[in-house]
Amino acid sequence: MTELDLVFGGRVFCDLVMSGVEAPLPGAEVFADGFTVTAGGTATRAVASARLGFGTALVGAVGTDVFGGAVRAQLGAEPGLRLDWLAELPDAHTAVTVALTNAAERSFITYEERATWLPESLPRALPRVAACHVGIAEGIPAWVRDLRAQGTFVVGGVGWDDTGRWDPATLDRLADVDAFVPNEDEARLYTRTGNADEALEALAARTGVVVVTRGARGAVALDAGTGERCEVLAPPVAAIDPTGAGDCFVAAFCGARTAGWDLRTAVAFAVLAGSVSVQRLGGATSAPTAAELAGLVRAGLDRDDLPSGAWTRVLDHLDRVVVS
Repeated sequence: MTELDLVFGGRVFCDLVMSGVEAPLPGAEVFADGFTVTAGGTATRAVASARLGFGTALVGAVGTDVFGGAVRAQLGAEPGLRLDWLAELPDAHTAVTVALTNAAERSFITYEERATWLPESLPRALPRVAACHVGIAEGIPAWVRDLRAQGTFVVGGVGWDDTGRWDPATLDRLADVDAFVPNEDEARLYTRTGNADEALEALAARTGVVVVTRGARGAVALDAGTGERCEVLAPPVAAIDPTGAGDCFVAAFCGARTAGWDLRTAVAFAVLAGSVSVQRLGGATSAPTAAELAGLVRAGLDRDDLPSGAWTRVLDHLDRVVVS
């Protein structure tokens, strides 16, 4: 038995999100049609996981400035989310991202300091954990390796490489994780392949389970151990802000796997969670609740337009969360 379902480790941001707008030309000014302040980055995954009823902890760091206070206040209001391992650093500025978004594209301006990156060590030991998600680009901390040695299912991720190098050596770290969930651009650029399917094959040679997200086109996945492969298309929705959709996908996928659901059901559940996120502003604030997803699953079953999956098991979980 484990004391925590999921642990998410990584950089925590305070996101200032402006929607319906593109980045201005030099010297120009543009006006957004929507605005929100929300916890972002790894915090989005943690919030999404907790809202779906998985016992969750966040490992990261914020400053004691006004942005860090806003992030902690928002996260502290989320039932089921433990912040025991979220450090508060009086000598560091909280990482801040200004996101300019529309239905299809995003542009970001970010300020962050090295001190608020994923901690190399923990202020206190974690209990037994079913699954942990962590970025692999800067290396995998010893505490994550220790969790894996104790039986934790470790899921790796990457972000945008602003150096443009997309160093294939980064993928050597996939030997230290059990699953990998990049988006299509990340997967193609790291593997030097032409599309998500080719990247999926290349990545599956390096780790057990690979899921490549494709935005409005859903996701493809491959279990290298069993050979199971699946494609799940995303439902058509009126997207207004894709910020955080990938994080909601990752959280739902990780939770589904810890619940013991099969690969197709886990991917379909994650696609559904991401499709809710894109319909509203922000990172953590856009994460769907268990009640919302339960309603969507029931409606989809009534219309008979859900992708194939063990939806009875999904509803059993979501209903228990709603009742509790």
